Amino acid sequence: MSQTPTTPAQTPEAAAAPPPGPVPGRQRARQGHRRLLTRRDRITLGLMAGVPTVLHVLLVWVTALASIALAFTSWDGIGFDSIKWVGLDNFKHLFENNPQFWPAVQHNLIWFAVLIAIPTPLGLFLAVQLDKKIRFSRVYQTAFFLPVVISMACIGFVWQLVYNPDTGLINSLIGANKPGHYIDWIGDPDLNLWAVLIAASWRHTGYMMILYLAGLKGVDPSLREASSLDGANEWQTFKNVIFPTLRPTNTVVLVVTIIEALRAFDLVYVFNKGAQGTELLSILVTNNIIGESSRIGYGSAIAVVLLVISLVVIIPYLVATFRKERRS
Repeated sequence: MSQTPTTPAQTPEAAAAPPPGPVPGRQRARQGHRRLLTRRDRITLGLMAGVPTVLHVLLVWVTALASIALAFTSWDGIGFDSIKWVGLDNFKHLFENNPQFWPAVQHNLIWFAVLIAIPTPLGLFLAVQLDKKIRFSRVYQTAFFLPVVISMACIGFVWQLVYNPDTGLINSLIGANKPGHYIDWIGDPDLNLWAVLIAASWRHTGYMMILYLAGLKGVDPSLREASSLDGANEWQTFKNVIFPTLRPTNTVVLVVTIIEALRAFDLVYVFNKGAQGTELLSILVTNNIIGESSRIGYGSAIAVVLLVISLVVIIPYLVATFRKERRS
């Protein structure tokens, strides 16, 4: 009598366990995931990410490091074998013997002071008015922001027509467009810097308006309601409630204004190429690098000074921003 082999009874857990080996569904999902990125897609993504990265490194980092290295050399730009190491001679000559350097630094500081004192409060005022949702607010925003999207060179050409001694708008209004009564707004060293700053302020006002308007949109409406319930008027609400909440926006405005003051170039160069009282550090860099003398090492030294001034402002801002992010 033959006995049939008995199989051990399987527990419910063992019966539910999947058999050994790869799971067909998971393997199918992995294969489907691989199909999402073909070889052509990976090449395309590599080019899209790689080309901008390479260009950024070459045009920004390599050129910045090369400028720092060339600041300690003397080079006329003709052949790399003509580069001579001079150490700190360029900086000594810049600080001690260049009659245009300290006036240029002074003009950059004046540029910053004027942008902070005039267009920044005016931009804040316009933003507060437009935040009240007045009629045609979109039209006003477009009109005030239009100078920001126009290139500085075009703005310079427009204001050249305004300041023209013969047919300019200002001289025509005040009657100074007659022989013997001309006011040369661009050629007069006592006036041209302030004339350029008026044009720069006209553009900067729209920039500040948009920044503050974005900050005002983020203010909690309940703060305004609570202030009005406490009996505060419009000015008290703005001073004690709204303006303190704009602290992050004020930080951005300060940094942007400093950068705008340091990189000012286009407008001045279009007006009179930075001569006769409108010298700026950026103008000195350009004149020494691509001018007739072509002192690339000396121009790089001025660029390094401009870079250091910029970093003194930007680094504390970045440190404060990173600290806030870590705390949050």
